[in-house]
Amino acid sequence: MKQIKTLLIAAALFLGANQTISAQAKVAHIDVQELMTTMPEMKTAQAQVKKISETYDKEYNTMVTEYQTKMKKYESEAQTVTEAVNETRAKEMQDMGQRIQQYRENAQKELEQKNMDLVKPIMDKARAAIQKVAKAKGYQYVLDSTSGSGVILADGPNLLPEVKKELGF
Repeated sequence: MKQIKTLLIAAALFLGANQTISAQAKVAHIDVQELMTTMPEMKTAQAQVKKISETYDKEYNTMVTEYQTKMKKYESEAQTVTEAVNETRAKEMQDMGQRIQQYRENAQKELEQKNMDLVKPIMDKARAAIQKVAKAKGYQYVLDSTSGSGVILADGPNLLPEVKKELGF
């Protein structure tokens, strides 16, 4: 499916390029992924997400260790306590396991949301800089030449150096 989409995009670009050649459309490209990974703001955002992730992982590991400790204790005492106590303990362990799973899922969702919240303004800043540079250079189209983006050949002008300059790095 992805290959079909890529072929359709390439065909549309080819047909569009044939029609616009006579109009002398100016086309450039930029590797948006490379731009994003080299932006200082992105490195800061990644460090923040990593720090939050480590906090969640530490809490999760603490919960799992506590669960395992209780499980071992309850298993060693299972023969010496009543059936009612064992049932209560089994229910407690089941509830604890569910809380750990729920914590893990919530932590993952919060981490993804935090990542999106941090990356969106950086993407907007990059997009604005790309548009500014493209307009200043007179380009009508700018293609994303990130690997896997559908651009088969990016042999024209690369705006990456100018956009980096515009962003100040």
